[in-house]
Amino acid sequence: MPDLIERRRQLLGPNVSTFYAEPVHIVRGEGVWLWDADGRRYLDCYNNVAHVGHANPRVVEALCNQARTLNTHTRYLHEGILDYVERLTATFDDPLSTAILTCTGSEANDIALRMAEAMTGKRGIVATDATYHGNTTLVSHLSRSNVPEVGFGLGQYLRHVEAPDSYRIPDPDGQRFAGHVERAIAELDAAGIGFAALIVCPLFLNEGFPAQNPGWLKPAAEAVRRAGGLLICDEVQSGFGRCGSHFWAHQKQGVTPDVVTMGKPMGNGHPVAGLVTTPEIMARFRRSFRYFNTFGGNPVSCAVALAVLDELQDRALQANAAHIGRLAHERLSELARKYEVIGDVRQSGMVFGAEFVLDRTRKTPASEFADQVVNAMRQRGILLSKLGRHKNTLKIRPPMPFGAVHLELLMDTLDSVLAEMTGQQ
Repeated sequence: MPDLIERRRQLLGPNVSTFYAEPVHIVRGEGVWLWDADGRRYLDCYNNVAHVGHANPRVVEALCNQARTLNTHTRYLHEGILDYVERLTATFDDPLSTAILTCTGSEANDIALRMAEAMTGKRGIVATDATYHGNTTLVSHLSRSNVPEVGFGLGQYLRHVEAPDSYRIPDPDGQRFAGHVERAIAELDAAGIGFAALIVCPLFLNEGFPAQNPGWLKPAAEAVRRAGGLLICDEVQSGFGRCGSHFWAHQKQGVTPDVVTMGKPMGNGHPVAGLVTTPEIMARFRRSFRYFNTFGGNPVSCAVALAVLDELQDRALQANAAHIGRLAHERLSELARKYEVIGDVRQSGMVFGAEFVLDRTRKTPASEFADQVVNAMRQRGILLSKLGRHKNTLKIRPPMPFGAVHLELLMDTLDSVLAEMTGQQ
């Protein structure tokens, strides 16, 4: 292991991030399981990239069959991209009916921001102060934790608003958040930049996925539309049935965005991503920008992505996400009654977790404790992570085939770890 880490440093450069205090050397995956170089098995409770399971047989077969037949780019005609986009856009509400395919979510979000400029003639973008949307030069500025020291002066076009925090600052109907958005829009207008778009993850996953009532995002969406801007929903993490009740999380919110971006789970680990938008926005973008992506929408990527949709449908994985999510909330709530260190429980379909606090009265974040839990779980064969503004909320986001037996193992192990760490054995 030390030799492998040193090789990474020499060949990839310093500060290349790894998970856990003791990194895991993964060599094989199957379903919801991963194996390291020593043959130890881990339950993957984190990975939304392998959306329909690691080494999914249908996805692997689709990839191999198409790769041995043809792979090229979209300046040649091929039916694969059209078949896929028809299937993909059928999961959206009108007028979201046209798509661009890319290789990464970062690229998709970059295009979405350019679409906003093309439609409005303005460049001002509003995002939350605890989010992450990718790492192109422009998109990296959307994240306050990822802003480069030099950035071509692009920071002037961004305004960050307070991320929702249902635990500390109740906002049951979304009016508080909408007010922050309205003030940011006014700031952009006053600065002579003008307002182009609000970009959010509908579940605010990186922000700690706060609890939201149905329609919570509507007031902010209405503020965006009144100002003449676009609503961009980044569904890289929240889409493809993960929220359980709907195929897309913005549908759960009761809003129809102008642009929806997606990535990661779209190809089950194969690098395919994209966005869906309206014919009007697409036409304006195509007139305003000369855009081409060599690998975006290639036949192999489209075959893989189509297989993912087939798996989601044939195995009823959206319904599974809803079912497991409900069970997870029950088990986490039981643990919250047992351990004072759990201040709040969060769940939206196959995304769930608990926020750790030093005391429930002051709601002081227990960030170091959360890190210790994550590493203790890794040592016991359970892979998960943490997130939120204070990095004190467990992020449990397993592949969609994750079942009740896997949940039982996860929760029993978490119970054991918390008992040991809090002295309640």
